[in-house]
This record gives sequence, structure tokens and C-alpha cells, in this order.
Amino acid sequence: MRRRSAAVLTALAVLTAAFATACGSDEEPDPLRSRQWALDSLKLPDAWGTDKGDDTVIAVVDTGVDPGHPDLKGRLVDGYDFVDGDDDPKDLNGHGTHVAGIAAAHTDNGIGIAGGAPGAKIMPVRVLGADGSGSDANITKGIVWAAQHGADVINLSLGESGLMARLLKGGVLNDAISVANGKGAVVVAAAGNDATLLQPYKLTTPVLVVNAADRNGQPAEFTNFGAQNAVAAPGVDILSTLPTYTARETLKNTSGYGELSGTSMASPYVSAVAALLHRQGLDPARIMTVIRDTAENPSQNPKLGLGNVDAAAAVKAAAGAN
Repeated sequence: MRRRSAAVLTALAVLTAAFATACGSDEEPDPLRSRQWALDSLKLPDAWGTDKGDDTVIAVVDTGVDPGHPDLKGRLVDGYDFVDGDDDPKDLNGHGTHVAGIAAAHTDNGIGIAGGAPGAKIMPVRVLGADGSGSDANITKGIVWAAQHGADVINLSLGESGLMARLLKGGVLNDAISVANGKGAVVVAAAGNDATLLQPYKLTTPVLVVNAADRNGQPAEFTNFGAQNAVAAPGVDILSTLPTYTARETLKNTSGYGELSGTSMASPYVSAVAALLHRQGLDPARIMTVIRDTAENPSQNPKLGLGNVDAAAAVKAAAGAN
């Protein structure tokens, strides 16, 4: 998603209702799976034969998560709400719930969609309010808290130029990412949606930046690019979970599902791949290296960075290294 200013998220795409086929039969383990083109583009189903990321914890540092969503219920571990200062990180915006479903929605459960890491857990860390705004202080606290409380992967779908520019300046967010990495967490961050050439962070920052690609594997028209060693993942018309109650992104759609576009959607797919590799015993540095080394960019398009992530190749490379 894109920010109006350095601290405000806003939707990039119009939501598309998906209620009509949200519940299915035994013949349809995930009724909306056919609309999830991104899973096939990433070759995630092939990767699941090696690992599904069982019990790996992905922290979604975002607007919170719908705790009662049928495709997320039971997949959540304890989180925290830094906006209200309590233990109830309920999503009043919708963005965080969408990100969480991409990363690790229930799979083969007879409803909805399939998550990128079907065995992983989601740690909801709310640092952005109902309007999508959030302070550097809360985002920083959220990153560090997640690492201190057992997150193996930390997803930052906050990839707009304002946030990433502050990383470049070496501020508190940069420090928080370094702390998290030092505690064993892989930090994955969206590149941003300003269609801008940008080196968005200090070269010493241990973060994996993700650009967005379309269903043809080409750069999304809105994606930022230029980050050193960035990779790309699907980020256009991405179907995922949304709050089942009225929130900012569900004013006209409380079906529990909808499509959004943005590098915010590309990032959790890579977080899912990172979860599969963590389960295979790789440390954060090695996880980032394997994802980068197996990315594909035959046309050498600079807007794809090192290339489109290939989950199957990544888990195969990890298995060969063990």
C-alpha cells in the first residue's frame, strides 16, 4: 500500500468481493485457490512438498489482525497493540489482516484461500491505527518486541518512501531491524509504491527488500526499485483475507476476502518463503542469501532487482546445503 505522508497508509487498489465462493465442499479444500495466481507464480505448492514452515512465527507489524477470521483463527500467537497499549491487536483498518492471510492463512480447510506458509503462525503486532497512521516510536517498539517474543520472521509491509527514507538516514528503525536480526529474526520489508528509483536503506541494514511484480513476472507499474539485493514477488490483484467486520478497508465488503495491490502484498509472500527456509534450519543471513541466489531475472530488468522469488528453488537449495 501507499502512504499519503510518511506515516499514513492508504489502499492502492479497489477491493473485489469474494463472498460467493468463500465456503466450499470436500472437492474444494480452498475454494478461492484458483484466484491465487501468485502462489503458482512463486512455485509455492512445489515447495510445500519439502516444508510448510510448521510452527515458524511470522510477525505482522502492521494494523493488527482480525482474531476471529475463519481462515486465520487458530493460526495466531499472542501479539501486542502498541497503539492502544494492550494485548488485543485487533485490526480496525484491514491492511494487516490482508498481509497475514497472504503469509499464512489456513490451507486445505474447506474455506477461502491458501496461505504462503501453510504451517506457520502469525504474531499480530499493531503499530498503525485505524486510519493506517503510526509513529516511528511505535513501529520501532513493535519490531523489537516481536523479536524478543519469538518471531522468526518479521514482515514490514510499510514500504513507502517516507519510512524507507528514514532507514537510509540510519535512525531508530534501522537500529530496530538490526536488533531483531541479532535476535535471530529475518526482517522482510516492502519496497514502496512510488515508481521511484531508490536506495532506501543503509547498506549495512540486514533487511530483505521486496519489489512488486505482476502476473506476467514483469515489474508492477507502481513498484519502487533500486534497493541493493532486492528481490521481487507478486503484488498485483492479490486475493487475501480481510476483516469480517466493518473496518476502513471493508466499508463495502465484509465478506472476509478481497483483492489489493502493492509491494505491501509482495512482502508477505517472501516472508512466507523465509518461514519455509527457517523451518529447514537456516539462520537469517543464510535465508536472505538463498532467496536472493535463487531469484530469477533472465531479462536483467533492474526493476525486478535480483529477480522474481522462486520458492521451490529456494527450499531445494536449502535442503542441498543441509
